[in-house]
Amino acid sequence: MSSKIIKLSRNTENAPSGLYSQTVAFSHYNNISAQLPIDPKSGKIAGNDVKEQTNQCLSNIKAIVESIGHVMDDVVKITIFLKNINDIDAVNEVYTIFFPSYHPTRTVVAVAALPMDGALVQIEALISNGEGTTPQAPCDLIKVSRNTENAPKGLYTQTVAFSHYNNISGQLPIDPISGKIVAGGVKEQAEQCLNNIKAILESIDHVMDDLVKTTIFIKNISDIEAVNEVCAKFFTTYVPARSIVNVTALPMDALVQIDSVVSHGDGTPPQLPEDTCLLVIEANNTENAPKVPYSHTVAFSHYNHISGQLPIDPISGKIVAGGVKEQAVQCLSNIKAIVESVEHVMDDIVKINIQLKNIADIDAVNEVYKTFFENELPARTIIGVSAIAMDALVQIDAVVSNCEGTPPQA
Repeated sequence: MSSKIIKLSRNTENAPSGLYSQTVAFSHYNNISAQLPIDPKSGKIAGNDVKEQTNQCLSNIKAIVESIGHVMDDVVKITIFLKNINDIDAVNEVYTIFFPSYHPTRTVVAVAALPMDGALVQIEALISNGEGTTPQAPCDLIKVSRNTENAPKGLYTQTVAFSHYNNISGQLPIDPISGKIVAGGVKEQAEQCLNNIKAILESIDHVMDDLVKTTIFIKNISDIEAVNEVCAKFFTTYVPARSIVNVTALPMDALVQIDSVVSHGDGTPPQLPEDTCLLVIEANNTENAPKVPYSHTVAFSHYNHISGQLPIDPISGKIVAGGVKEQAVQCLSNIKAIVESVEHVMDDIVKINIQLKNIADIDAVNEVYKTFFENELPARTIIGVSAIAMDALVQIDAVVSNCEGTPPQA
């Protein structure tokens, strides 16, 4: 790989520390680890209700953001993990204090467990990084926030573009005209989610094939095949990287919600479309990782997005024998195989997302986890889920720095 652009990992004493970097910047984005409602001084959960805990999560994010010379309005994407989906309104009351006018793109889900007893909420963020990372020179890139009447609206911006990526808010199966969940089952709901994404893309002159990664949050793990069937209608040739995450509940009692990341070859001002619109999406699969009906990794510009990896032996196609340690090794080995197939190394990873069937397995997974990285650890998010495909105990996906960029970048 090229060494032209340098990954920058940073931590501050004003936010909780752990087996992760609080923020990892690469090129024009900062990836911030999910923040629990931990008081960084005491190391304990702050507050007994969700409002107090939300305030602490967002205060931790603000401390990290400010420690690297940024402000909360530089946030382009927020993901909120709740223990109880009914806490959304209470969370929103606090949320609007931190984002009084501009609202980032946002995804909200309820999960089975969070990494610390007593935590009711966990929040992660993605930050714009106009100064870039060494040796990039700082530039006045402009964040572009847009909405269309052809997709549902809420306490978020439908799409926020910065540099060469668009980040789209998680789309629920809401009919934008009625404002209600569409009639039918998971197939009809998945189709509406994708139609909403398509409407947002078309409103900014993009198409579905510009997607580089989708994360599908589903209420029932048994619905995977039905959702995949619908996805196949929207992606007939190229298929983006994909992760499927089981949740306990979604807003409006939906069965599915789809989160997406979009390539943005035209960039944001002052980048010139004629200079950048020829950037190429590079999708890649390797025989050294489990075969799936989507791309193992999709690179665009300075990032690679890797699909969620189950603990499957790529030769046998079955879950590896053993417990969570053996399964974590296999997930990370699959990621390593994918990373190496595109001539990268594990230390190029900027963000890791881990889903656990049993949140108590964190310590066991951590023992394995730290053996795969030689230098600074990536930013990280861990959630507990009720189920994982193939009855696995763990699933892991990743975002990888891509300093060589994609053609025609040198």
